[in-house]
Amino acid sequence: MLETINSPEDLKKLSLDQVRDLAGQIRDLLIRTVAVTGGHLASNLGVVELTLALHRVFDSPRDKIIFDVGHQCYVHKLVTGRSGALGTLRQYGGLSGFPKRAESQHDCFETGHSSTSISAALGMALARDGNGDDYEVIAVIGDGSMTGGMAFEALNHAGHLGTKLIVVLNDNSMSISKNVGGLARHLGKLRTSPTYHRFKGDVEAALLRVPRIGPGLARWTRRIKDSVKHVFVPGTLFEALGFTYLGPIDGHDQALLEQVFAWARRLGGPVLVHVATRKGRGYQPAEENPDVFHGISPFDPETGTPLISEQTPTYSEVFGQAMVELAATHRHLVAITAAMTDGTGLLEFARRYPDRLYDVGIAEQHAVTLAAGLASAGIRPVVAVYATFLQRGYDQVLHDVCLQNLPVVFALDRAGLVGGDGATHHGLYDFAYLRHLPNITIMAPRDEQSLRQMLATALGLAGPVAVRYPRGRGPGAPLGPLETIEPGTGEVLRPGRHVSLIAIGTMVAHALGAADLLRARGIQAEVIDARFVKPLDARLITTSARRTGRVITIEEHVVPGGFGSAVAELLSDRGLLSSGVRLARLGIPDEVVEHGSNQSYFERFGLTPEGIARVAWDLMDRGGTSGETAAGQVLGE
Repeated sequence: MLETINSPEDLKKLSLDQVRDLAGQIRDLLIRTVAVTGGHLASNLGVVELTLALHRVFDSPRDKIIFDVGHQCYVHKLVTGRSGALGTLRQYGGLSGFPKRAESQHDCFETGHSSTSISAALGMALARDGNGDDYEVIAVIGDGSMTGGMAFEALNHAGHLGTKLIVVLNDNSMSISKNVGGLARHLGKLRTSPTYHRFKGDVEAALLRVPRIGPGLARWTRRIKDSVKHVFVPGTLFEALGFTYLGPIDGHDQALLEQVFAWARRLGGPVLVHVATRKGRGYQPAEENPDVFHGISPFDPETGTPLISEQTPTYSEVFGQAMVELAATHRHLVAITAAMTDGTGLLEFARRYPDRLYDVGIAEQHAVTLAAGLASAGIRPVVAVYATFLQRGYDQVLHDVCLQNLPVVFALDRAGLVGGDGATHHGLYDFAYLRHLPNITIMAPRDEQSLRQMLATALGLAGPVAVRYPRGRGPGAPLGPLETIEPGTGEVLRPGRHVSLIAIGTMVAHALGAADLLRARGIQAEVIDARFVKPLDARLITTSARRTGRVITIEEHVVPGGFGSAVAELLSDRGLLSSGVRLARLGIPDEVVEHGSNQSYFERFGLTPEGIARVAWDLMDRGGTSGETAAGQVLGE
C-alpha cells in the first residue's frame, strides 16, 4: 500500500482500516531501513499514527507542519513522496535524517536542535495573519523539548498574542534519556489522571437522561467546564499561558487523533493538543530499550543486536570512566548533563555518585550557569555536552563563566564531523566560538589516553577549560594513569626539517600518516601534536616554523577562526609570515557540511594522509604554486 502513497492527498483516499494497515507497513519499512542505514528509530516508530493523522486532517504543504528537533520526520518523508529514497537515509547525497527545505516543499522549516518549533510556528502564523492568508500552522514538539526554556518563551508569547496556532505535544515521557523536572511530573499527572474527563462524560450522560430539563443542564455544565477542570485536573499550566488544552489523548488511536485534530482546526486562537505515545511502538527491542534505539547504528532487525561489535571503548565511555576515577579523589567533583546521561557516557558515574550528577533536561543555558553557581561556591563542575549543543549556551559561557574566571570544565563530546546526523549536529565551530573568550583554556586529545590526561589537567586549572573530543571510537591507545600535562605545551611526535605538520585532535593520526608518505619521497616532516588551541605553545610552534620554513596546520574544524587561524595570528605577530615562512591551513571550508560518512568528507576536504601530503609537496615546490586546496589556504606567499 505504501507504494501508492506519493502525497498526503493519497492518504486521504484511504479508509481508517487501510490507514491502520499502512501504519504497520510503515513500521516494518522503518525497522528494515534503519537496520541498514542507522538513524533515529524509536522516536519514528512512536509517531506513525500521529503523522498519518496530521497529513489526513491538514493540507501540507499549504498548511505548515514543523517537527521539533526533526529526527522523528521519517514517516513524514515517507508520505510526502520520498519513500523510494528512504534507503539513502543519512547517506552522502541521500535523504537527510532531519527536515530539509531543499528536499521537499513539505519541509517548511529545518530543525535539528530542540525547543525551536513553537517560535518558528508562531513566526509563520504571524506572517500568515499579516499577509491575509488562512492556512494552518502546526508545531509538533516532544515533552523532552518542552523542558527547553525557548519553548516556554514561545508559549508565553503565543498565548499573549492569541493568534491561531496549533501545538501538538508528543508526550512519550522521554527525550533521549528519561525526562526530568517539574514539567515531566506535571505531564505524568495529566497522563495518569483521567478523572476530569471521566467525570465530565458521566455527568453529561446522566443529565441528558433527565426529562425536559436534562439537555439544558448539560449545556450549562459545558459552559462551566473550565471551573470543573480546575478542580479535577492536576494543573492547568497550558491554559494559564493562554492555550486551549485538549487531551491527553491516545497517540496510537487513529480515529481519535483525526477527530481531535479536526476539532483543533475549528477552534480559534492557540490550541495545545496533548498526545500520549510510546517510543519504539511496534518493535519490542525498541519499546524495551527506547534510549538505545533513539539513535542507533546498523543492527540485526530480527534481534535488535548491533552488527558492529568493537572492543575498543568510545571516547564517551573513556570520559565516563575517567570521571568515575576522578570523583574518587576529587570530592567536590560533580557532573552536569542536559538530558544526555547515557549519550555522554555518565551512566556509571550516575550509578556510583547519584548525588553528584545533575541532569537539567534539555536546558544548556541553565546547565552552564548552574555550573557557574556551583563553581563560585567551591564545587568543581564538569559540564558534559555535545559540542554542537554548547552553542546554545554561548552567552552563559562568556558572561557567567569566563568573565568571572570560574573553574568550570566543558567536556565537549562529538566534536568534529558526526556522519549521518549532518549539518545541525557537526561539532565544527567550537574552537572559533571559544578561543576568543577571556580566561578559557582549550584542549583536544589525539587518543583515549590523551583525553584522560586532559581531564585530569583540567581539574587542576584555576579557570574555565574546554576539552573537545570526537564521536565514536578512538585508535585504541592503552589507558594509563590519570597524569596531568603541562598547560599550553605541545608535543613533538616526529622530528623533521623540511615541513612542519602541526595537528590537533583526531588529525594528529592523519598527520603521522602523511609524514610516512612524505618520508618515502625523501621529505622529513616534523609532526607536532599541538594539544592546546589556547594557549598555544608559542615557543614550540615558532621554533619549528623557523627550522622548516613551511607549516601546515590540520584540524577537524572549520578553517575560519579555528586552530589554523590561531597559528596564523601567532606567526604573523612574530613576523614569520612576512619573513618567508609559508603556512597552509587545512580543515573544513566555509560551507554547510551535510550528512555523510566522515571518511567521505576527509577525502573531499583533503584531510586524509594523502591530501595532507599533497599540500606538503606543493609547499616544497619552489616554483611557488599557491598550495590552496578545497579545505585550506596558504599564507605567507
